[in-house]
Amino acid sequence: MSESITRRVARLVSGSVNALVDAVESSAPEAVMEQAIRELDAAIADTRTELGQQVAQKHLASKKLMEENSRCEMLAGQLEVAIANGRDDLAEVGIAQQMDIEARIPVLEASISDCANREKELEGFIQALQAKKREMKAELSAFVQSQAAKSSATVAGGKKSDSATDKAERASDAFGRVLEKASGIAGRDTALGNAGKLAELEELARTGSSRV
Repeated sequence: MSESITRRVARLVSGSVNALVDAVESSAPEAVMEQAIRELDAAIADTRTELGQQVAQKHLASKKLMEENSRCEMLAGQLEVAIANGRDDLAEVGIAQQMDIEARIPVLEASISDCANREKELEGFIQALQAKKREMKAELSAFVQSQAAKSSATVAGGKKSDSATDKAERASDAFGRVLEKASGIAGRDTALGNAGKLAELEELARTGSSRV
C-alpha cells in the first residue's frame, strides 16, 4: 500500500537534517542532498496533483448541486399544475422524483464541504513542504560555511591544514549544483548568507572566548 499524502508530508516535514549533515561530513553530500531535494519536490508535485483533483471534484459537485436545485424547483411548479388539473398520477410521479432529489442534495453539499476542507489542508501541506525545503537549504549551507570557517581558522593559527577545507568547499559546490538543478534557484539568497554569517559569528565568539 502506497504512503498517503498526509503521512508522507508529516514524515518529510518532521524529518531532521542530521542525516544530510552526516553525509556532508563524510564527503558524500551530492547524492544524499539530491535525493532529499528530489523527494521534497516530488511530494510537492504529488500534493499539487491531489489538490487539483479536489478542486475539480468540488467543481463537479457544485455544478451537480445547482442542477439538482433547479430540477427540484421546476418539479415544484409542475406539481402545482398537475394538482390543479386533477392529474394525481402525474403528481405522484413528480413527488417521488422530488424526494429522490432532496435525498441527494445533502450528499452533494457534504461532498463540497469535504473537498473544500481537503483543499485547504493540501494548500497547507504545500506551504509546509516549501518551508522545510528552505530550512534544509539554510541549515546545510550554514554547516558547510561553518566547516570552512573552522578550517580557515586552523590555517590562520599556523597549524597544518587537513582536507576539511577542501571537503567543505566540495560540499558547498555540490549543494549549489544540486539546488540549481533540482529547483532552478541559482546561488544563495540573503537568508542563506545570513545563516553562514551567524555560524561564523558563533565560531568567532567561541574561539575568542577560549583565548581570554
